[in-house]
Amino acid sequence: MARIVVIGAGMGAMTAAARLAVAGHRVVVHERAGTYGGALGRVERDGFGFDTGPALLHLPAVYRDLFVKTGKEPLEDCVELTQVEPAVRHVFADGTTADLPNVSRAGVGEALDDAFGAGAGSSWAAFMNRAREAWDRARRPLLEEPLWPNWQVLADREPYPSVAQKRLLRRERRAATLSQVAEFELGGEPRLTALLEHFALVRGLDPRTAPASAAVLPYLEQTFGTWSARGGMRALATAVYERCRARRVEFAFGSDVVRIVEKDGRATGVELADGTVVDADFVVAGVAPRALDAMLSGTAARASRDVPPQSGLPSRLTVLLALRGARPEGTPHRTVLHTTDRADELDRVFGPPAAPGNTDASRPATGLPAAPTLTVLRPDDPTATPDAEHEAVTLTAVVPAGAEVTDADVRRLIARAAAVVPGLDDRLLWQEVRTPAQVAEATGADGGAVPAPALAAAAGRHLHPANGTAVAGLYAVGGWSHPGGGLPHAGMSGTLTAGLIVEGPEFRGSQ
Repeated sequence: MARIVVIGAGMGAMTAAARLAVAGHRVVVHERAGTYGGALGRVERDGFGFDTGPALLHLPAVYRDLFVKTGKEPLEDCVELTQVEPAVRHVFADGTTADLPNVSRAGVGEALDDAFGAGAGSSWAAFMNRAREAWDRARRPLLEEPLWPNWQVLADREPYPSVAQKRLLRRERRAATLSQVAEFELGGEPRLTALLEHFALVRGLDPRTAPASAAVLPYLEQTFGTWSARGGMRALATAVYERCRARRVEFAFGSDVVRIVEKDGRATGVELADGTVVDADFVVAGVAPRALDAMLSGTAARASRDVPPQSGLPSRLTVLLALRGARPEGTPHRTVLHTTDRADELDRVFGPPAAPGNTDASRPATGLPAAPTLTVLRPDDPTATPDAEHEAVTLTAVVPAGAEVTDADVRRLIARAAAVVPGLDDRLLWQEVRTPAQVAEATGADGGAVPAPALAAAAGRHLHPANGTAVAGLYAVGGWSHPGGGLPHAGMSGTLTAGLIVEGPEFRGSQ
C-alpha cells in the first residue's frame, strides 16, 4: 500500500483519488479551499441555487465507469441525471431559431432543414459523418491512453478527412481549421458557420485557428447527448466526493500545499503552509501549471520532450439571475444567442487574425465583445428555486482571461439576454456576477483562463502536457493536463493518472 497525496479536490483529482483508494492505496487529498469540486461551484441564496461552472454533462459514460469501478452503486443511484430536450435552442443573428433535439442526428437534420431551408440538414449530416471518422481515429490516443512519448505524431497528423476542393488550373485545397470547414464544406452559410464555430468558442478555442479535428466537439455532444442533474452539476461533484469518502479517501480542507518535497529527483511528500511536511510515495497535483511550478524547488515539472501548457486561453463571465415568476412551460434548458458581429467577438476574445504564414495561435485579446455569444441556462429543476413561482437563470459569455468587468458590461449582458427571456427587467429580483478574477481566485489559473480539451494536429498547440512529469513520483491531473479541460476530460485525466500509478509506465488505458 502506497501513501499518496493528492493536491486539490477538483473532479480529475477526486476521480484519481477514488480509483487509487480502490486499488488499495492510502490517499489523502489536501485542498486549499473549504470545499470540493474545483470548478463545479454552487451559489445558494434566498432559496435559489446556481452552478458557477459547467452546468451540463456530455459523455456521462466517463463517470458511469468511475462508479462501476469504485463501488456497487451506479452513478444514476447517486445522481439524478436527465437528458435535456431539446438539447439546445440556437437563436442566430438574423433572428432564425433552431431547436436541436438530443441524440438524434436525423432530428438535427430535420430541424436545420426547417430553420435554414432544404439541404442544410444533409450538409450537416455529411460533415458529421466526417467528424465521426475523426473521432474514431483520435479517440484512443487523445482521451483513453496516456500521452504518447512520440506525441509529435498526434501533432502532425490531422484526423479529420477534409473534402478536397478542386479548382481549375490551381492546386486543390482542404480545410485546415474549423472555420475553413464551415467555408469549404458547409458552403459558408452564416448560420451553419455560427453553429459549427460555437462548439469551439464555448470551449475557449478560436475557430479561425482551431484545427479541423475540432469537428469531434459537435460529434461528441450530438452523439452522446446532453445531460442535466437535479441539484446542478454540483450534485455530481458531491457524488464523487462521497464515493471517495466511502472508499476511505481522507480530505483536508483549508490545507494549502506550498511545496512539493523532493529527494534524489523524486517527489517524497508535500509541505503545507503551516510548515507541516506530509510524507508520500506519490504526489498527484490537480493544480494549474504556474501553481505546480511554484511548488517545485527550481525543477521544471515538464520534461523537455513534453508539450508545453496551453496559453492564450480565455475565461468566462457568468451572471446569475434570480427572477420572480414561474419558468414558462416549454422553455428550453439551454439557449445560445449568437453574436451579431462575429469578427468583433473573435478579435476581442482571441486577438485579431495572425498575419499570413504566422502560425502563432496566441495573440493579444482586446476586451469584451460588444455583443457576445451568450449561453442562457433556464433549468427545470425544483432545487434551483425557492418555489414554482420563481426562476433561476444563468448567463455565460466567453471573455478574455484577466478581463476587467464593469457594471456596464453586466447590464449589457442582461439587456442582451432579454431577447430570449421575455420580461426579464420586470422579473429581476437580484443578480450575482462571477468574473475572470473570481475564476482565477477559485482555480489558480492565470487570469481565470479555462483549459480547453485536447485536439490533434496544429503542430501540437492544442495538446496538453502528460500526466507523468519530469519528477519521478509526481503526476499531474485535471484540465491542465492530458487530455485537457471539460468534465468528461477531467474524469479521463483522473483515470489515466491512477492507471499510471497502479500499473506503471506500461499502462495503456482501458481496453
